Amino acid sequence: MNDPTTLDLPSLPAAKLRAALRGRVTLPEDPGYDERREVFNAAVDRRPAAIVRAADASDVGAAIRLAREHGLELAVLGGGHSWAGHGLSEGGLVIDTSAMRTLELDPGERTAWAGAGLTAGEYTTAAGAHGLATGFGDTGGVGVAGITLGGGIGWLARKHGLTIDDLLAVELVGADGELVRVDAESHPDLFWALRGGGGNFGVVTRLRYRLHELGEVVGGMVVLPPDPGVLESFLALAAEAPDELTTIAHLAPVPPVPFVDAEHHGRLGLTVMLVHAGTVADGERVAESIRGLAPPLADGIRRMPYPEIYELGGGGPQRSTVAVRAAYVDGLDRAAVEAIVERMSEPAAGPRVTQIRVLGGAVARVAPEATAYAHRERRLMVTFGALGERPEDLPALDRWVDASAAALGLGRAPAYVNYLVDEGDERVRAAYPDGAYERLAELKRRYDPENVFRVNQNIDPAGELRAAAGRTPADRIPVEPGPIST
Repeated sequence: MNDPTTLDLPSLPAAKLRAALRGRVTLPEDPGYDERREVFNAAVDRRPAAIVRAADASDVGAAIRLAREHGLELAVLGGGHSWAGHGLSEGGLVIDTSAMRTLELDPGERTAWAGAGLTAGEYTTAAGAHGLATGFGDTGGVGVAGITLGGGIGWLARKHGLTIDDLLAVELVGADGELVRVDAESHPDLFWALRGGGGNFGVVTRLRYRLHELGEVVGGMVVLPPDPGVLESFLALAAEAPDELTTIAHLAPVPPVPFVDAEHHGRLGLTVMLVHAGTVADGERVAESIRGLAPPLADGIRRMPYPEIYELGGGGPQRSTVAVRAAYVDGLDRAAVEAIVERMSEPAAGPRVTQIRVLGGAVARVAPEATAYAHRERRLMVTFGALGERPEDLPALDRWVDASAAALGLGRAPAYVNYLVDEGDERVRAAYPDGAYERLAELKRRYDPENVFRVNQNIDPAGELRAAAGRTPADRIPVEPGPIST
């Protein structure tokens, strides 16, 4: 690890960096440096040479140009929730977008321009004041830009689709440091790539979203017994439910929430979280069906304004050492369900969870080739997670999640790019089936041929070029090379 007393910028004087930018520049010797480089996964401990808290798009462009001029690796820090810690670069330049927090709501047009530094919770609260919503993830603390670029699977997925299905336009600073607006009419190929292709093509500064009418919902959580039969019945019910219902099941030790009796805290339970975005009467009927699967250990389902769903977890899990393995599956038979319950019933050194998201609905009604996110037909996503208190806990946590994924045969299963850690090129490719990876690589060669934006789940343009050498010309996707133009 670099010593903060000796780490400096030999090729980029601090005075030059600060003079070129309006936003704050934090160096290793500055107060607050360690706080600025903290991300959600405490196992990530990287020391950038400089952190630029960009004030606007011009700051972003200047930072990109300076990083390229002086040979510094570039990373982009948004909400800091990347499992792999891709918001930081060891010895490189970090562009922190958290100061870009503007939100321009147009309730009449039902659209919003959101700064890349906003969190999902902040956006949802502001939109909710007008009885409107855009679907993001399930945690209010994540940044809107990061979750959008990967796809965005959240509480309105079955009703309104992924976050990218409500994305109308993006303002992006590319590898040349220039700002460009990207939408279905302007750079449609790049717009395709930004909807699921991650941070491979530039730094997002603003995003324009579609808003939907949404006031009161039926939502919250119910805790059921951790029985294989109950889990199997729940999955069948959720899959066949109307699109208005989106659910996430967690097989995990029961959290110490107020409406759960203390005797259940820390014991294994099946916690079902849900949002029903239809009528309250229909939502209450669906909730009653879920309660009917088994006598609940606790019941926190109620009518609520939609933004309150983000408040239930207190902003989401706290900073921890985290190991995660996730994959899509088309179903879980009884043997798989029993294997999950068995894994979760074994003693563990720290908190662990199996999360199962039921997909389908509006997600599946978009053609797979319409966006870089191409796993439209997948019915479930299974995630194994384990948390520790110290970075030294990570090897043991990795062993547990790897063994859990292996027990279900998920090692080579389709992947969701936002839930990958550093798992290698094969897993990145597993996020982009049916030619999507090859198309992304062609676009990467057009828009970022030097791979400036590589601290991410990277689409390596040179690597795919080598792979393409073994294919015939007819197999390749034609994309004419050329710079971004406004």
